[in-house]
Amino acid sequence: MENLKQSTQLLDHPGRCIHIGDRESDIHELFCAAQEIGTHFLIRTCVDRLAGDGDHTIADEMDEVAEGLHRIEVRDSNGDRYQAVLEIRYRKIRVLPPIGKQKRYPALTLTVIHAEERGTPKNRKKIDWKLVTDLPVGSRTDAIEKLEWVWLEMEDRGVPQDPQIGLQS
Repeated sequence: MENLKQSTQLLDHPGRCIHIGDRESDIHELFCAAQEIGTHFLIRTCVDRLAGDGDHTIADEMDEVAEGLHRIEVRDSNGDRYQAVLEIRYRKIRVLPPIGKQKRYPALTLTVIHAEERGTPKNRKKIDWKLVTDLPVGSRTDAIEKLEWVWLEMEDRGVPQDPQIGLQS
């Protein structure tokens, strides 16, 4: 979280800054800190958080969302290229902090993006990405753009990639 604050301070316009992170950045405190300082975030999540009034989770809400399809080229564990069909879902959701932190942190209205591969691929893991952001996502095209940003950021940082991440539209 300190990196978020320091990097945002370097810019004169924090609203133009987007912090992109992988699963290690999936913490509610970071989401709140970004909103407090007026910057944005796009994070690949690993937690199925409580949503709405707390009687269900993000996954429950995402099951109700209609999907669009997107074809991408991926590589398997041997480096061979294949076409994968992703089901893309996105929705604005009221996301609650963890139960033990609900008195200290507010619920946030965030957009959740799910990209899940149809079928079971050979020689690689099935693509199943879940992102959370405070950026506007009003179309399937916007959702795909955000997926590509996360992929490019991780590739630029040299983050070791598992085969499921090789998105190329």
